[in-house]
Amino acid sequence: MRGWAPGDAPAAPVEVTSASVQRGDIIQIGGHSCRVTDLLQLPGGAKRLCFESGELLTMHARSRLVALRTLRRR
Repeated sequence: MRGWAPGDAPAAPVEVTSASVQRGDIIQIGGHSCRVTDLLQLPGGAKRLCFESGELLTMHARSRLVALRTLRRR
């Protein structure tokens, strides 16, 4: 399944962990789409995600989420 991210860039859903989450990923939380703007490594493999809205989410090392990721064009 493919979708469109804001800005008309082609995107696809991917499963992310604290090790694989990237800046620019869009994660839906509580029905709201949140774009990751910054990441902070925490002890134990966790990461703190900062979103465009200013909200924060701490992702545990074993957490798995589905994110919409912009596809790279070749």
